[in-house]
Amino acid sequence: MDYEDPYESLPPTSTPTTHMLAGSAAGILEHSVMYPVDCVKTRMQSLVPDPKADYRSVKDAFNTIIRHEGLLRTMKGAPIVVMGAGPAHAFYFACYEHLKKTLSGGQRGNHLVHGVAGSVATLLHDAVMVPVDVVKQRMQVFNSPYTSCRMCAGTILKQEGIFAFYRSYTTQLTMNVPFQSVHFMTYELLQDFLNHERKYNPMTHVISGATAGAVAATITMPLDVCKTLLNTQERCTRTHASYINGMVSAFRTVYEFQGLPGFFKGLSARVIFQMPATAISWSVYEGFKYIITKKQAVGETLPKTLSIRAASASSHSD
Repeated sequence: MDYEDPYESLPPTSTPTTHMLAGSAAGILEHSVMYPVDCVKTRMQSLVPDPKADYRSVKDAFNTIIRHEGLLRTMKGAPIVVMGAGPAHAFYFACYEHLKKTLSGGQRGNHLVHGVAGSVATLLHDAVMVPVDVVKQRMQVFNSPYTSCRMCAGTILKQEGIFAFYRSYTTQLTMNVPFQSVHFMTYELLQDFLNHERKYNPMTHVISGATAGAVAATITMPLDVCKTLLNTQERCTRTHASYINGMVSAFRTVYEFQGLPGFFKGLSARVIFQMPATAISWSVYEGFKYIITKKQAVGETLPKTLSIRAASASSHSD
């Protein structure tokens, strides 16, 4: 069957800018709304937590942080994420839509293509977001010495060099390529079942997005723990190396400190973060596409309608 649904593929007059605007809006809203949960996840992934920050659950973490550090502490580091999420998601969704259409040859239901398109789109997304994550997570950790994102970025650059911003890049890709493959494949598969006609249906976008996020987050959790360690360099002074570099070193360090359970610390927080985050992202993105599609359709139809009416009026006057 040809992939001809006007909403799903957007009108021929659409440009990559359409997808970039929709993706940017989705990314900013997703990260802004769910940022406090992301802060809790980072705290819960600590290898050797401070006694004042040794949380038993997501609820306990929220209560403890708010009680001792204040509500705004859960938003520390958010400005740089908002700045980075816009362009990162703009490239991400624009690349995904282009590759999905190109690789599928206009055919629908090829979930392998969705996985490949999502994986390639991740390369662009992570190139922007990895440095952002480094600053963000160093701001989020307990007793962070940084008072602003600019101060944090400047200190990292001065003390560790520019490489520090990409120390977790390979690990991030190793995590995000399978994450996004599972994410997009699960989302598109659920859309086939819940929204076979591929019409704009907010409820199916929310359900599909939330489920896809939860499945992908669980599968890639050990890699997320290692990524957090590489970004924060927490407790690296207790290891033999000056810095923890590379995925193998990160895996070894996590296992040394906490064994196999350490690779799943913060799983509940990550799933709680990813389910609404991906639901928000997809529903905003699809909604934005729908609005743009409708406006373009009206813009294309109106001149035709006016010309038909003019021609009709002319014939009657004759």
